[in-house]
Amino acid sequence: MKKILGLLLAIAFLITIVPVVGACHSKKINNIQAKTQSGQNADTVILTTMNDEMPKGNVLWVGTFQIVWNEVIDNLIHHPIEFVGGTTLAAQNLNKKEFSKNDISEDSYYTKYGVVSPELKKEIEKGIKDKFNETSDILGAFDFSYNPMKMFFYAMLKKDFKFLEPFDKLSDDVFGSINNEKVKYFGIDSKSLGKLYKNVSVLFYNTSDDYAVKLNTKTKDKVILYRTDDEKKFNEYFKDINAKDKAYTERKYFGYYDRLKVPDISLYLMTNFPDVEGRKIKNSDFKIDQTLETIDFKMDNEGVKLKSEAAIMMMATSAGGPRPQIRYFYFDKKFILFLIEEGKDVPYYAMKITDIASLNKTGRK
Repeated sequence: MKKILGLLLAIAFLITIVPVVGACHSKKINNIQAKTQSGQNADTVILTTMNDEMPKGNVLWVGTFQIVWNEVIDNLIHHPIEFVGGTTLAAQNLNKKEFSKNDISEDSYYTKYGVVSPELKKEIEKGIKDKFNETSDILGAFDFSYNPMKMFFYAMLKKDFKFLEPFDKLSDDVFGSINNEKVKYFGIDSKSLGKLYKNVSVLFYNTSDDYAVKLNTKTKDKVILYRTDDEKKFNEYFKDINAKDKAYTERKYFGYYDRLKVPDISLYLMTNFPDVEGRKIKNSDFKIDQTLETIDFKMDNEGVKLKSEAAIMMMATSAGGPRPQIRYFYFDKKFILFLIEEGKDVPYYAMKITDIASLNKTGRK
């Protein structure tokens, strides 16, 4: 249980708080469809980590931005990212690396970084096409004109899995007490076949407002659903689930007298993280120039689809940045020439050229 991905907890908690299923009506802010933790006026907030404080309303987290943050630390900065003038709480939490590539299977993510250039963009586009048969929603938001003073870090996270058996589609109904609009639900009711019971593992049922289940799938992915009125951080919710699961000694299987009702969810959100943008990094020649993250999530009676992208554009703030040395391969003095077949150990032709003008006079007339 302890190793179940924090990503799935975010999915589970989202289920308990989404007020309008099938569409997410978040406010547009500078063409960004969701604010980050620093925003206070959006309907939906995307957190940078599971350790961030939990604002009111719809709250989401996905590990994609943490992956690119880790890549910046591991491959460019080589130490935790602290800002000149004071390190934000978002950066402090990201530096803890509570999620990493080790927490998800290699076939579920793609990462790439390099000096900003059109070639890098093409390489990323080819990489996600080859691995996921996907295209990017965010690369077009960045300027990939060649710039040796900029580094680009990118990640895509992709999941697509089915439940062991498709759940029954239930009657449309309202969600919560905020909105009377009816939404779609799936699950198990009195008319459902017993074969659906294996889709569900009970973690605990303490009261009518404190319970959790695990939805089983055809892959190693699991979906955890946790009902609670507690106000905590995502990582604290996850600890509570594990503790309550261990403490619960009653019936763990889902049976005839149990019922399940889960809303369909379909959302697409894009955000940037102003809490870490435009800030000079201590003990380095870089600042974070631009950030972006998307979440494309769908869950229905058949399974779950998740696609998320994240990127960080780094800018060198001095000549000590990633500017490559200009190399002049000018063969305008004495040089040597060899001809060799691929796979052979020795050349089949060699020349030393000291005077092209005189040499060329020996050519066939």
